[in-house]
Amino acid sequence: MKNKTSFLPREGEAQSSRCPDNSAFKQQRLPAWKPQLTTASVLSSFFLTGAFCLTVGVCLVLSANSVREIQVDYSDKCSDCSKLRENSSNWNKECHCSVNFTLKEDILGDVFMYYGLQNFYQNHRRYVMSRSDAQLLGRNVNIQRSYCAPFSTYRNGTPMAPCGAIANSMFNDTIDLFYSRNSSLIQVPLLRTGNSWWTDKNVKFHNPESYNLSSAFAGTARPPYWQKPAYLLDEEDERNNGYVNDDFIVWMRVSAFATFRNLYRRLRRVRHFAEGLPAGNYTFRISYNFPVAKFKGRKHVILSTVVWSGGSNPFLGIAYLVSGTAATLTGFVITGIHLKLRKKKTYFQRQ
Repeated sequence: MKNKTSFLPREGEAQSSRCPDNSAFKQQRLPAWKPQLTTASVLSSFFLTGAFCLTVGVCLVLSANSVREIQVDYSDKCSDCSKLRENSSNWNKECHCSVNFTLKEDILGDVFMYYGLQNFYQNHRRYVMSRSDAQLLGRNVNIQRSYCAPFSTYRNGTPMAPCGAIANSMFNDTIDLFYSRNSSLIQVPLLRTGNSWWTDKNVKFHNPESYNLSSAFAGTARPPYWQKPAYLLDEEDERNNGYVNDDFIVWMRVSAFATFRNLYRRLRRVRHFAEGLPAGNYTFRISYNFPVAKFKGRKHVILSTVVWSGGSNPFLGIAYLVSGTAATLTGFVITGIHLKLRKKKTYFQRQ
């Protein structure tokens, strides 16, 4: 057993101390701002916050209301095609339908076309994880080790490209817009590219390296619900194929809600449409491929403009209005309480 005196410092040794250095920082003597909460400062902060939120909310709501938008539901108008698509054995049969509508006023400026889905849940955990980011980067990976199952390989072992439930369920209706002018139909020019985020197009998605795209996807097969392989998604533009196809990239960014819309096309402002969409009669010609009846869903086509605050969603503006109203009402309540207590204090001082 060691002697207790062995723990004492020897002669000539300085005894170590655990106390912090005697500095302003470590002894917490630095100058600090200590605000004194007075009635005037508290009430002014509430009223200024309320005024700011109300002003921003009014601007956002007015901006959202200035968006021109038309929404066409074609679920029932294409009922024959819907019944055909419910039978999976008819996957190779084409079905087309037309939907007419009228623009009473011109839609000036940039016009965007969206497709909307209702009652389609993309926020299921297994659905969200059912993808291979390494494959979408163009790497040669073993997708059997990914989360793509059961949409990873066919029974004969051929890998799917792209794999996963998200890619397999990609929206594949083809929507064309026609304008009726002088008893003749003019196809409205629409842009297929430039609809995805720059970071997705240039960072998150890359095609496999090869001397041509068809050889890059050699040894793979399209997902079961696709009608074309990945390298033929856009037969008009070779650069818009494979994993860098804009429609595919937009679809792979899943939605948090069951009702959502995705950007599909943008108006090319040339000739008759240089200023936007003129008023008149229009027709949507739809190649119907995406079935929605089994999950009681509906499909829409939306034509919309955008403003500095975005689209026609007024949620942010309403949130600012509610916050501003709550802050202002709180300020009035505190003012009332303060005046009531001050009267009582004055009364007791007189007594």
